[in-house]
Amino acid sequence: MLSDIEIAQQAKLLPIKDVAAQIGISEDELEFYGKYKAKLSDELSERVKDNPDGKLILVTAINPTPAGEGKTTTTAGLGQAMAKIGKKAIIALREPSLGPVFGIKGGAAGGGYAQVLPMEDINLHFTGDMHAITSANNLCCAMLDNHLQQGNTLGIDPRRVLIKRCLDMNDRALRNIVVGMGGKVNGVPREDHFIITVASEVMAILCLASDIDDLKRRLGNMLVAYTYSDEPVYARDLQADGAMTALLKDAIKPNLVQTLESTPAIMHGGPFANIAHGCNSVRATKLALKLADYCITEAGFGSDLGAEKFLDIKCRYAGLKPSAIVVVATCRALKYNGGVPKTEVSKENLDALQSGIVNLGVHIENMRKYGVPVVVAINRFGTDSDEELKFIEQYCREKGADFALSEVFGKGGEGGIALAEKVVEACERPSDFIPIYDINMTVKEKIETVAKRIYGASKVNYTAAAEKAIAQVQKLGADKLPVCMAKTQYSLSDNPALLGAPQDFAITVRNVTLSNGAGFTVVYTGDIMTMPGLPKVPAAHNIDVENSGKITGLF
Repeated sequence: MLSDIEIAQQAKLLPIKDVAAQIGISEDELEFYGKYKAKLSDELSERVKDNPDGKLILVTAINPTPAGEGKTTTTAGLGQAMAKIGKKAIIALREPSLGPVFGIKGGAAGGGYAQVLPMEDINLHFTGDMHAITSANNLCCAMLDNHLQQGNTLGIDPRRVLIKRCLDMNDRALRNIVVGMGGKVNGVPREDHFIITVASEVMAILCLASDIDDLKRRLGNMLVAYTYSDEPVYARDLQADGAMTALLKDAIKPNLVQTLESTPAIMHGGPFANIAHGCNSVRATKLALKLADYCITEAGFGSDLGAEKFLDIKCRYAGLKPSAIVVVATCRALKYNGGVPKTEVSKENLDALQSGIVNLGVHIENMRKYGVPVVVAINRFGTDSDEELKFIEQYCREKGADFALSEVFGKGGEGGIALAEKVVEACERPSDFIPIYDINMTVKEKIETVAKRIYGASKVNYTAAAEKAIAQVQKLGADKLPVCMAKTQYSLSDNPALLGAPQDFAITVRNVTLSNGAGFTVVYTGDIMTMPGLPKVPAAHNIDVENSGKITGLF
């Protein structure tokens, strides 16, 4: 079989205006970025705002292997399959981060014959949204340091600066740095840090903002530092919110692209799910619901991370109600959860599959707790044996879960017809969606509800730093916000080595920070890095460009 990039490069793309026309968007409502990419205008959003909403479908997954399990592939393939059965559907995805593209995981535009195109553009600079978010964040940082240099009339304590600079790249050397070195004219020396752009609060804000005014309000509400007298300092106190909004005025508009089979795809925003809230933008999802009968969206990593945050943060703020949830499972990820090393997951191993399949059971049960119909998508890989696939199907029957074999990677939309039919059926059943916790619970009660009801933890431990931080959140009157859990994606626990369905374990909360502009409290568990590093052999080693401009090695 051809590689992902070879398949993408051989595809014949429709002009984006023709893709838009399929869903009733006129050329005047597009802002073109070349022939095959466009931003969707505010005028379009205004025109369709009173349209009835379509059905909202969330695609999530079990705990993955380090290579990922094909959530975006399944989402793209499901969108293509919906067209095959005569349904009007739009997929709504996150934008990829350059960190994984050049690191371990590769791109995030699907794979095989279920991709979003133009693949190279999407995985590299796309329409510049990531750069705009990076610039807006770093402008605020620069203005804060300039304030310190120019007399510090707010009385900011340089030791208590909270906002960090960001870069959309895996660069561990920048995690902890010192700025302001080199004499009096070069700024006030202080410890500083970098995070990856997709973990920044500005990214979260862009994805949760409803319009420009809301964006500006949220940016102004960012808690960026404390004063010597323990008073909070917000971005609006630095008068940074207006200029930050100006940098994001185009980035807030969703992007329209297409799948390999020319069905419409909206890609917008891209927070990670293990250290951020892991969902595409509210604007993109709401617009897709107004333009089609079905909106198929995804949330990052397993359902314990992205789906929980989609349901408890995004849906709560945006007033969304999902009609169905698709849980993607693979033989190789279940074998990985059964203790097989990642280098061996392609080999048949029914014993490991039997040990690891309990992980699927937990994810099915967790999603049912939200009152939404669940369908399991068994994402087939070429190395899967018939016996392994039958084993998973039988397990789903025993769990009373709807399921379908998904072969979209190798067959495109045709390979997802059975899944599409199951999902349409699920959407016709009642959805009694309700978040997993009451927003008026205390911070600790919300943390413990997620840890115990979703992760299966027996208790939650708090470090002294976490206790102090929670007290500070309460002091600021921000304790009624949702919690955004930062946790390893490889385990239901905070220990990546505890695979399957671990029992009788404790979650350790090591720190808590307030993302006041985004509107949630970030809870750090285990050893989570907000600036990842590159592996020993990064994907960047294999990426190149020919004299003709053709890119190779991207996946």
